[in-house]
Amino acid sequence: MVSKFPAKATAAFCLITAGCFSSQANFHPFSDSSVCEGILRSSRAICTVAITVADYKYSLYGLPNDCDEYRRLLSEVHLRSAKRLLKLCEINKGFYVKAGQFVSSLRQIPKEYSLTLSSLQDQVVPYDFKVIKEVLVSNLGQDPSELFTWFNEQPIAAASIAQVHHAMLKDHQEVAIKFFPEFRFLWLVSEFTEAISLELDFVQEARNFETMSNNFRNNKFVRIPRIFWDLTTNQVLTMQFCHGQKVDDVVFLKGMKINPEKVAKKLLEVFAEMIFIHGFLHGDPHPGNILVSIEGQGGFSLVLLDHGICKKLDEEFRLEYCQLWKALILLDSRKIQHLAERFGVGKYYRYLPIIFSGRTIDSKSGIGKGMLVEEQKKMKQHLKALEMEDISSFMESLPSNFLIILRTDELLRSTVSKLGASKWVRLLTYGKYASLGLSLKSNPCSDLTSLALYTRLIGNIEYILLRLTIGVTNLVLWMEKLKRCLNKFYGKMSAAGKEAICR
Repeated sequence: MVSKFPAKATAAFCLITAGCFSSQANFHPFSDSSVCEGILRSSRAICTVAITVADYKYSLYGLPNDCDEYRRLLSEVHLRSAKRLLKLCEINKGFYVKAGQFVSSLRQIPKEYSLTLSSLQDQVVPYDFKVIKEVLVSNLGQDPSELFTWFNEQPIAAASIAQVHHAMLKDHQEVAIKFFPEFRFLWLVSEFTEAISLELDFVQEARNFETMSNNFRNNKFVRIPRIFWDLTTNQVLTMQFCHGQKVDDVVFLKGMKINPEKVAKKLLEVFAEMIFIHGFLHGDPHPGNILVSIEGQGGFSLVLLDHGICKKLDEEFRLEYCQLWKALILLDSRKIQHLAERFGVGKYYRYLPIIFSGRTIDSKSGIGKGMLVEEQKKMKQHLKALEMEDISSFMESLPSNFLIILRTDELLRSTVSKLGASKWVRLLTYGKYASLGLSLKSNPCSDLTSLALYTRLIGNIEYILLRLTIGVTNLVLWMEKLKRCLNKFYGKMSAAGKEAICR
């Protein structure tokens, strides 16, 4: 008999309500009304949780969890509960919306929750301009009319906690101003804690902008908005306004005669350079944070926005990750196993090629060609043997550097796929920059000094050797496949000949 709250649903509710309760217990309000609002929010959350627990308990009471009726009712309860949670997030706003967005991106929760809460990604109600004006005056000490020639009261971007407005300074420079008008959080839960604390520190985000700008100072395809430090505080971030369209807007790209596949290739190169060479990664590359501008060398440039979530990779990890990618492309199983042990996931080393390159560790197909039918069957057998504890153990064992790269890579894959680029482009790009990264042994920041040019030459030579190895390997695999097809053809012809003789 089952009457307890399902574990996956518990995870969703705990992440949102527990995190939100902790934030409300640890914030600096702007006024006494914030305390009352916090109490009201908590009351709504407690009521929602209580109703949901009762719904699960009584809807599923007395049913064995292996029957069809249980599974049907469980899905219905999941959906009802997800809708309650969505309503809670929309009413309470602020951190609750952010928590709901975070939960919707988790693969471990029931699909009813992820699908329902995913609407929070785009449906964010902007703050009233009166609140924005109060924040501006309290942080910059002047009324907007004294600082700006004009200020658009309607936000050009509204997220769960922060929103962005378009304005023009008195010297006629266009700027984008980012605010978060609510409270600041002191501590939250799990990986979410670090991400939120980074997003709410605009001074740190401004520093990230400048670090990224310095890293790509010689890359004509990358634009990083300039920071106006005299108009930036922990709560207000003022930067250069850059025109452009979302990177995955294929209609716009084609209309401007820009090749979407070329954009995809440049996007991959930019993030590969961050990971394998600079060791400083923009951790939130969803399409809204990357614009394509029609200005720049080659007919376009990539504008990188929102540097709230950036990660500095330690040098040892950067070099080992470079080694991992070379091993993945060459399917060097011994090296992959050794590096997996270094990363703390030696038990699951066989799954790393599947996660990153879409091939099994003993694959007989060429790189970027996908898995053979036999390999797919074998992989499914391996995956069936995995339990939820194994997946949880794998994720918990990974270094934090690895986790942010996984998330970033997943977002990039989605964008690159929309732009029509093949898997081959991503794999070759990562292989190239992994080779460059191993040759550098330090962070030259895209410099053009003699040392940087020399190390890039060595890296390019290694990449050419890697390409040759891949080419030879693919040729051998193709010849083996041709041989099998010919043998099969000759076998059929021989059988047909014998049958004709018998007649």
